[in-house]
Amino acid sequence: MATLFYEQDAPLNALKGKTVCVIGYGSQGHAHSQNLRDSGITVHIAELEGTANYKLAQEHGFTPTTIAKAMDGAKLIIITLPDEVQGKVYASDIMPNLKPGQVLGFCHGFNVHFGYITPPEGVSVVMIAPKGPGHLVRSEYEKGGGVPCLVAVHTDGDGNAKQVALAWANGIGGARAGIIETTFKEETETDLFGEQVVLCGGLTALIKAGFETLVEAGYQPEIAYFECMHEVKLIVDLMYQGGMSYMRYSISNTAEYGDLSRGPRIITAQTKAEMKKILGEITSGQFAKEWVAEYQGGMKNFNALYEKDHGCQLEVVGRKLRKMMKWINAKEV
Repeated sequence: MATLFYEQDAPLNALKGKTVCVIGYGSQGHAHSQNLRDSGITVHIAELEGTANYKLAQEHGFTPTTIAKAMDGAKLIIITLPDEVQGKVYASDIMPNLKPGQVLGFCHGFNVHFGYITPPEGVSVVMIAPKGPGHLVRSEYEKGGGVPCLVAVHTDGDGNAKQVALAWANGIGGARAGIIETTFKEETETDLFGEQVVLCGGLTALIKAGFETLVEAGYQPEIAYFECMHEVKLIVDLMYQGGMSYMRYSISNTAEYGDLSRGPRIITAQTKAEMKKILGEITSGQFAKEWVAEYQGGMKNFNALYEKDHGCQLEVVGRKLRKMMKWINAKEV
């Protein structure tokens, strides 16, 4: 069973009277910075001058500065930059300014687990990974609640790393909901697997295949869109609230029988075998190497794959239909 921590287990004392440096004011960065500040912690922001995130930090009452200046004297240094740029920024701007006794914090274990960042001895390395996007981390905190978090300690330089990490989680609201103990390995590998096999890769491929099957059979693309894309949210919301059982309780008997009898014909033993293969690519580091090489090579394949889907019939039809539904606050990119 998982080890859980709550507010009484995660006192803010480990960060009280100390400074926290947040590098990057993006999705997670803005939430952690504001929540920690509202919890009474001094926060310094490192962000590139002139960028949209730099201006946003200013609007939120911070005075962004360079990484070196923001790190100076900080007990906890939280890196919220994208995975693909962390290694380069760490080597050029973070590592030269690290001092023994400081704690390096991550929201995802990718770079540490796969060896793209190797902090020096005497520097603790911890992780707090909220199980939700930054805007939710912020909005739930403002409501008096919080988003559940994962906590992990990779190295403990001074014997206080876990207490600092738990204080960080408490400061952003995570201890109000619950903090689950994990490792950098477990968080990284399960996160990548979930994204690739279910949440992003698996779901989008399933939606596209269903849409294309109906259209190729002669059904109207608009009808196929509603059945295979639009209504996914309705089902996912039910599962989000009460799992598969609540979803099945909420739908018709016809839909439930179709779910139970036909679902296993779509996700077969062969599909699961491919899932295991993908998990193997993750755990071996093959995917990490591929992604880093893709980024360093100019993202040509990434961009080609993105453009192919961005212009597919499913997306074209969806843009038209979403304009008809004012209540969904359609977002187009």
